[in-house]
Amino acid sequence: MREVSYFSDCYEAARAKFREAARAAGAAVETYANSSRGPEGEVRDWLGLPTATGDTRLATDVAWIGPRDAERLLITLSGTHGVEAFCGSAIQVGCLDSGLYRNLPRGTAWLMIHAINPYGFAWLRRVNEDNVDLNRNFIDHAQPRPVNTGYELLKDAICPTEWTDASLAAARARLDAYERTHGPMALQSAISSGQYGDPLGVFYGGTAPTWSNRVLDAVLRRHAGRARHVAYIDLHTGLGPYGQGEIMSNHAAGTAGHARVVDWYGAEATSNEDGTSSSAVVAGDTTVGVERALPAAAVTGITLEFGTVPLDEMLTAVRADNWVHLHGDISAPLGRALKARMRRAFYPDADDWKAMVWERAVDVHERALKGLAAS
Repeated sequence: MREVSYFSDCYEAARAKFREAARAAGAAVETYANSSRGPEGEVRDWLGLPTATGDTRLATDVAWIGPRDAERLLITLSGTHGVEAFCGSAIQVGCLDSGLYRNLPRGTAWLMIHAINPYGFAWLRRVNEDNVDLNRNFIDHAQPRPVNTGYELLKDAICPTEWTDASLAAARARLDAYERTHGPMALQSAISSGQYGDPLGVFYGGTAPTWSNRVLDAVLRRHAGRARHVAYIDLHTGLGPYGQGEIMSNHAAGTAGHARVVDWYGAEATSNEDGTSSSAVVAGDTTVGVERALPAAAVTGITLEFGTVPLDEMLTAVRADNWVHLHGDISAPLGRALKARMRRAFYPDADDWKAMVWERAVDVHERALKGLAAS
């Protein structure tokens, strides 16, 4: 299966593969350097990654294919949640290596933004160097921030200071009690919808635009300002059945953007507002940033979300990752085990999963291009 070769074992290999594929396709490539550093030396050992080349610099790379004055533009984004970029990067590499980019309709261009959160990709974390969830960071920080009352009530159980059988059992009891009273989606929302009051907690949205937020804005304003019709695909993993790619509308019900999503993708398009999506309602996702940077464009934005493990296992892996970086020792046996768990939760390194991902990705990208052509 050729698609297996599109996937990489680590951030450095994925970045090199993307840049090589972009150059081979004749794309114009730019790099935005991040001041943080990736893992090296002994740290790579506990991550279970290949030996480092010595280059631990982190960056977001951008590739452009097609006419610079194109009014129709496909944008694909990988690594919003860093560790999920194993999948997103592979899809971008595959779109280049397979020649899918050659199917661009006349007057259409393709902008690929690779590893927008390079820190999270390199360190196997969803969050960035500031412990911020980028997909909760695009709120208007000048306005009062959303309040997640469920998280505030449960935060000691969601983010325990100890990771022992006893502490986890106590936390589980509190979470289960909340679920019995309020329902499964209420618990999922309390944990994952986003929160803005606990900078050391999970799904933290931050108090200002992060580096990745500012880079995305700069890239869009620099390259996409002439676009009038934009298809936007944010590539994610972690929710839904194994290997299935859910097409989540990134627009509120009743908006023109949501109507276009339904028109382009049909009944497969889901919404977290009507309960058809596996995601809770979130605030400040990346589509908000795209629409803010491109006010003259009609943006049709989706999250393409590939299932990995059951929801509780995914959320537990995120909570464990938060604990090990905040309270634990990432080089100890428990720390190594929890990091491996985090990787598995968002990247099932299995050929059948990769084949399912690639087949679905091709289908969704082709429908996005068809929708653009008809715009």
